[in-house]
Amino acid sequence: MYEIENVLRNYAWGSTTAIASLLGRPESGQPEAELWIGAHPDSPSLAQLPEDGTRRRLDALIASDPEHFLGAESVAAFGPRLPFLAKILAAAQPLSLQVHPSLEQARAGFARENEAGVDPHAPNRNYRDDNHKPEMIFALTPFEALCGFRPAAETRKVLLHVADALTSGGRSPALVQALLDDLAAEDEGEGLHRAFERLITGGQAVAEETALVVAALLSGAPLAPYEAELRTVISLNEKYPGDPGVLISLLLNRISLQPGEAVYLPAGNVHAYLHGLGVEVMASSDNVLRGGLTPKFVDVPELLRTIDFHPVAVPMVSAEKTVMDQELFRPPFGEFQLQRIELGPDAGPVPLAQSGPAVVIVLEGAVYLDSPKGDLELARGGSAFVAAAEAPVNVHRVAGSTGPALAFAVTTGL
Repeated sequence: MYEIENVLRNYAWGSTTAIASLLGRPESGQPEAELWIGAHPDSPSLAQLPEDGTRRRLDALIASDPEHFLGAESVAAFGPRLPFLAKILAAAQPLSLQVHPSLEQARAGFARENEAGVDPHAPNRNYRDDNHKPEMIFALTPFEALCGFRPAAETRKVLLHVADALTSGGRSPALVQALLDDLAAEDEGEGLHRAFERLITGGQAVAEETALVVAALLSGAPLAPYEAELRTVISLNEKYPGDPGVLISLLLNRISLQPGEAVYLPAGNVHAYLHGLGVEVMASSDNVLRGGLTPKFVDVPELLRTIDFHPVAVPMVSAEKTVMDQELFRPPFGEFQLQRIELGPDAGPVPLAQSGPAVVIVLEGAVYLDSPKGDLELARGGSAFVAAAEAPVNVHRVAGSTGPALAFAVTTGL
């Protein structure tokens, strides 16, 4: 087992307080958006070597003996790399509207851009690696998001409400009416495709119509019964005035997760995190195709090829309790699963759910990990990488520590 030091990413949408408060350390004064826990080559964790205390990049450590660190089954399924990446994510402002490619799309797109000579770090690069990026978010606080297309019939009800607000205020509902016509298509997916494409390609005309919609909503028009959706339009327009993502948000499921709830995001799912603190887990990739709410590059043709335009129910992930008292969140992806480990003052040890490699991070109290090959104590904010060869591992609350202990662990879903 290796104690690891993780990389903090400072993006403009991050919170200046949330991650520091969660981990019990001083604030940096920067917008702390993501703490990366894993071996992604862009920001790998640093592993402390037990023999001399020096630190080594986790990706390099794993590459030195993949079968020892990952296990034969993980190497056979995902290659000689850690297949998952865990993050603590703190959104104080909305992230970009985005979608992630399938594995086939990622491999083809990465090869295509390499062949075309696109710089790996160029702002117009879509594919920064050859992997897909299914992901899951577990809410630590109330967490607001947009996630996948809602049924067209439900979106039509919202848009009819907006059209009434425009008409009552003496404004033309021309764009809203065009969207209503799109969504009346016999093929629901085709209708959503038309509506989305109309907004993402509409340019200045959409920006002007968005301003009219927001003005109508701010003029005293009733927001109920769609208050969450319409207040989202207003708030997104404050941050990104006239951006096509403002009205695209009305096509999507608007969700509010409570602490302890989780949702997964497969390839093709259009989504945006709006606000909140959570544990995010994904396949180890940084491939993102953006669709709005951002000043960054938006490749509209590639975006339209990547999105799944079929409406979906919100893809929630419920906790499973094993006979060994393990609390697991298992989305339908082989790369990862999440274990929540809560240890009260009188709790006995909980076995680490481990299929191949694992990472652990402690958010409350203190724990120690023990296996037949050694042990490791972790205080609040501490984290560890556990090699496949280290299994089995038990997680204990440190005797004499105050209050309960809370940790999260990620391993493969194999």
